[in-house]
Amino acid sequence: MIGGIFPVFNKDVSSVATFDGEPPAVTCALFDLRAFRWAQMMIFAIEEVNTDPALLPNISLGYKILNSCSSPTNTLRAALTLASSQNEKETASGCSPPISTVIAEAGSSQSLAVAGILGPFQVAVVSYFSTCACLSNRVKYPTFFRTIPSDYFQAKALAALVKHFGWEWIGAIQSDNDYGRNGVLAFAEEVKKLKICIAFIGTVLRTYPQEKILKVVEMIKQSTVKVILAFTPEGDFYPLMKEIVKQNITGIQWIASEAWITAARPSTPEMYRAFGGALGFVVQKMDIPNLNPFLMNINPYRNPSEPFVKDFWEIMVGCKPSSNASDTGAAKICLGNETLMDYTQDVFFNVSQLRVAYNVYKAVYTIAHALHQLVFCRPAAGGKNVKPCLNVSEIHPREVTYHLQRVNFRNRFGDDVFFDENGNPPASYDVINWQLRNGQVQHVTLGHFTSTKNGEFTLSIQEDRIVWRTGQMVPASVCSNACPAGTRKAQIKGKPVCCFDCVPCAEGSIANSTGATECTACPQDYWSNERKDGCIPKTIEFLAYHEPMGVALTAVALLGASLSLLTMVVFIHYRETPVIKASNSELSCFLLFSLFLCFLCPLTFIGRPTVWTCMLRHTAFGVTFALCISCVLGKTIVVVTAFKVVHPNNKPAVGQFGPIQQRIIVCSCTLVQVIICILWLKLNPPFPDRVFKYSSKKIVLECNTGSEVAFYAVLGYIGILSVICLILAFLARKLPDNFNEAKCITFSMLIFCAVWITFIPAYVSSPGKFTVAVEIFAILSSAFGLLISIFAPKCYIILVKPEKNTKKYVMRLNASRKYSLERKYQIHNVFTIPVYE
Repeated sequence: MIGGIFPVFNKDVSSVATFDGEPPAVTCALFDLRAFRWAQMMIFAIEEVNTDPALLPNISLGYKILNSCSSPTNTLRAALTLASSQNEKETASGCSPPISTVIAEAGSSQSLAVAGILGPFQVAVVSYFSTCACLSNRVKYPTFFRTIPSDYFQAKALAALVKHFGWEWIGAIQSDNDYGRNGVLAFAEEVKKLKICIAFIGTVLRTYPQEKILKVVEMIKQSTVKVILAFTPEGDFYPLMKEIVKQNITGIQWIASEAWITAARPSTPEMYRAFGGALGFVVQKMDIPNLNPFLMNINPYRNPSEPFVKDFWEIMVGCKPSSNASDTGAAKICLGNETLMDYTQDVFFNVSQLRVAYNVYKAVYTIAHALHQLVFCRPAAGGKNVKPCLNVSEIHPREVTYHLQRVNFRNRFGDDVFFDENGNPPASYDVINWQLRNGQVQHVTLGHFTSTKNGEFTLSIQEDRIVWRTGQMVPASVCSNACPAGTRKAQIKGKPVCCFDCVPCAEGSIANSTGATECTACPQDYWSNERKDGCIPKTIEFLAYHEPMGVALTAVALLGASLSLLTMVVFIHYRETPVIKASNSELSCFLLFSLFLCFLCPLTFIGRPTVWTCMLRHTAFGVTFALCISCVLGKTIVVVTAFKVVHPNNKPAVGQFGPIQQRIIVCSCTLVQVIICILWLKLNPPFPDRVFKYSSKKIVLECNTGSEVAFYAVLGYIGILSVICLILAFLARKLPDNFNEAKCITFSMLIFCAVWITFIPAYVSSPGKFTVAVEIFAILSSAFGLLISIFAPKCYIILVKPEKNTKKYVMRLNASRKYSLERKYQIHNVFTIPVYE
């Protein structure tokens, strides 16, 4: 015996209990032709099984069908009635076995009630239209099965559809029951993974007062969404649909759950005005052979005991089939000669696109195969003379449940029928689009969704065939427009992730596509352009010859080198004159040569740094300046030593510091710097480096000193020599003589030291190529200071005042100097200052 519960009447007419007597009988209204066809499909399938010699041979299935009124309470009452009915004889054999399995129900809330009450009795429940994912809980509902995929898969399919068309801001309508709430909850979890936002969730129910329906309508009108999902049964959604059409709310793309997308009642031209172009998923359709003749043979006079046939006849034919005189009322009484042949065009008899009815068909066959496996201890294979291994009267519902879990067969239409560990069938949906053809709403199949065992899925849609009610193009539904290239999304506090502001990318980062959530940093050698949508190479910066600063410094350096050479030519040409002889011509030429090299050093600082120029610039600078200061030191020592000969105790001083000693001083002092530079180049030499810290838009090419210690050691050594020269020259600054160089050396050393003392902080704080410019400026300033301070006075006398460049003038000055020294030291034996030959 198979029980069946169907919402043939889909509205429970509530009555208020007065407690004055027995409770009134249950009253249901709104006969549902669709649900009645489901019940007829169950009868058709059972009769088909009973005539199949290979399936349950010599055993006939019986049935008992009850109405649920789409109410969990009435469904529970029907389930208890089936579970307790042991005395009714509904089978052809005349025996009265207990209900082994129940086919129920259309609504998830109703199925929850049935599965909850029959589970403890181990009675299996096979649903044909309950999709709530909550029913997959094997702990709560261990005997529940279904031939329609779970909403877990439908939620994935709906989320994939929304993602496919790029909709990010949608609304949702749910029914106030387990089907709607759990369906929208599963959908919300799926779209959250895809970063799609739900703007609002409206709740409807067929028993809601009009005020609640109007609140949902107002919610839709005030929202900015253009796409709304309706996860409700057709009966719960229909009152809202009528109100939306009444208020002429158009321009919304509707997404439907399988519960109403193919329902006949809302599929009218009137509803199409607001809901045309709706998209949704439905289970597989099937054209069942011989079903149409079976439905055409329904007749209340031929089969008066069949459930709900009289109600169907009254709705379809328009008269009440009654032979009792007591049956009176406003309804027209049938004459008895009416047939259904005049109503063949009614949608009730269109069996070419059966979907839910096909699920009922599969439910009957799964139960039949489970019973066959149980009774005959083997699957149905079409063999003859199959003997049962179990008496039909010994069938226990628990055993039927056990074999239902293990059912696995291919039906006559080529579909594999089986259940997973949670009682769910394999998920497969068709994509349906509402289209108006010849004045009628057609449910056109445009795609397919299939899930696999490993959790993946495939969605295929023929987009060019879709009819959009909102226009020819795919409607857009976003809270905020996609951010253009060069900007990124910035979340607005207190709003969903789909609502955002567009913020320009920071300097050095880009977004080269629309809708970017983050800006991408440019590579180190690149920088963002003005639009922040692409990276461009950074500007390479170094002190070049062609730029104004490079040209100016090069010109000054060449001028200094030229003046050094010109001064050397003057000294060589006038080397026999007293002024040249008195200034130590050999050391002067060495000094002029070293100054010439010092002026050429800045040329190595200008231009693109290379390995060789980096090693050359610092070492050449260190060695040439060491040579220069060594020469000045030699001249200073000569002056100091020469004047010390005036004291009687220092007569041999001049002889002890002749040309050989001068050369030794110059070479030894320079050699120390050479050794420092060799060690520098050997251990950690300077190298060309790219510096990014000065500017984010520029790459500064400069020479890295390699070793800061070596660099400052070179400067420090030059500084030591300079300080020694300054001290000695300062001590000899007041010694009398017209050609005494001590004052000039003192002044030149003051300039030199001042330049290099101020150089260090300027060098450290100057950015980029200005660091090189500061170093060049220090070199040129100190070199010009030495050149002008020491050699300008002599060149002035030689070239402008030649009358002072005579031996007589020198001797007269010596005599004057002799008298002043005698007065100072009060002695009478004084040597004459020699003029070096």
